[in-house]
Amino acid sequence: MNRITSTLHTALDAEMDKILGCIHCGLCLPACPTYQQVGNENDSPRGRIYLMRAVAEGKLDVQSPTFSRHIDLCLGCRACETACPAGVNYGHLLEHARETINEHGTQKGGGFQKFMLRLALRHVFPYPNRLKAVFAVNRWMRDSGLMKWAYKSGLVRKISKKADFALSLLMTTAPARKDGVMGRQRDGETKTTPQNPKSKIQNLKPVAVFTGCVMEGLFKHANDATKRVLEVNNCQNIQVAKQVCCGALHAHSGDLETARKLARANIDAFERFLTSDHNPANPATIIINAAGCGALLKEYGELLKDDPRYAERAVNFSRHVKDATEYLATGEIRQGAELKEAVTMDAPCHLYHAQRVMTAPQKVLTSIPGVEYRPLAGMQDCCGGAGIYNLSEPEMSEGILSDKIEKVKATGAKVLVTANPGCHMQLGAGARMFKADCQVVHIVELLDESYRKAGFYQQSDNS
Repeated sequence: MNRITSTLHTALDAEMDKILGCIHCGLCLPACPTYQQVGNENDSPRGRIYLMRAVAEGKLDVQSPTFSRHIDLCLGCRACETACPAGVNYGHLLEHARETINEHGTQKGGGFQKFMLRLALRHVFPYPNRLKAVFAVNRWMRDSGLMKWAYKSGLVRKISKKADFALSLLMTTAPARKDGVMGRQRDGETKTTPQNPKSKIQNLKPVAVFTGCVMEGLFKHANDATKRVLEVNNCQNIQVAKQVCCGALHAHSGDLETARKLARANIDAFERFLTSDHNPANPATIIINAAGCGALLKEYGELLKDDPRYAERAVNFSRHVKDATEYLATGEIRQGAELKEAVTMDAPCHLYHAQRVMTAPQKVLTSIPGVEYRPLAGMQDCCGGAGIYNLSEPEMSEGILSDKIEKVKATGAKVLVTANPGCHMQLGAGARMFKADCQVVHIVELLDESYRKAGFYQQSDNS
């Protein structure tokens, strides 16, 4: 047994009591989006675990196309974890299975999209300067008049449906601008500074926003809104300059070693704000507004459990991480101005199933005066985004997305909120593809708009 197969075997052994506790109740089957689409037991959670065990025990060749294909088709939504009465940590097993596939070279193929993802994960995402340059080019494309024309005219769609969908994903990242709703600022416009009431100036709660890579690169407006909202709610923002990509995309694709390197760098960057050296009575809370990133940040302890230098520090780091909605919902959310909007919400898989933050977003939404919250049937079901799954597995992703958008349309809501950049792009592109008359925004942006209308922000010229 070689090292990588042994790693998968160890991961399975750690879950063996729970796996053996499986009574084949089938509750994971209706929760699994791929099983619901294809009806193949091998594309269900328990079927994939059976394949993992066969590989780890030497009964199935790790280079078998059967193994790699069924593992590859999984979205990694972790809905099975919520459904499983035995409590199997399927997400960790999936990451180790993909690590096994990668290390044995059975992922050399997989199409242009997967090749580009592997290239980007290894040679772009771990390097902040390269990442900034790539996102700068993406923003230029997104905001250029030519791209806007190509997007609106449908010209690209006539050439390639896949290229049109990719363009739609990018265009969805622009700050929302629709008459009467959400008038958000772009880079270079007048900026705003939150005004705290005098009664709340003292005893501000220290927070450090994890800005992330995709969020800061394409959704900076949501990051800025998060910081403003926190300040209005009696927080003091701490800037953490040396933070890097969280490593979630690496972990989900099986590149656990790079994920660990990024985790160590983030622990080093944030740690002084979490220890007694900074503020013994009031350590900072790490705030995250991207569900996929948040799930991994909260699992750094698991990721680095075998690292003697970082294991304990990783557990301490994760203890201080909270999703923005989770953090706001623990206290009294300051009310802003009325927003007369019919709003529905899609719960990102890694917020609902991985982090188990299930009710906090609704509390944030219903705290906004005038908002009519309309529950979305299957709000916890995957939208089919899952990194670049929507490009690498377009047919499967489109089927899942179609179901989701039809349910959104059934609510009649004009605003659809979410809390993850990949979901945001997928849902925005889906709304265009399936002609849903709704606008997709980050949930914190809606609260930010309410505060803006209430006059909680003072304007200041950029210069």
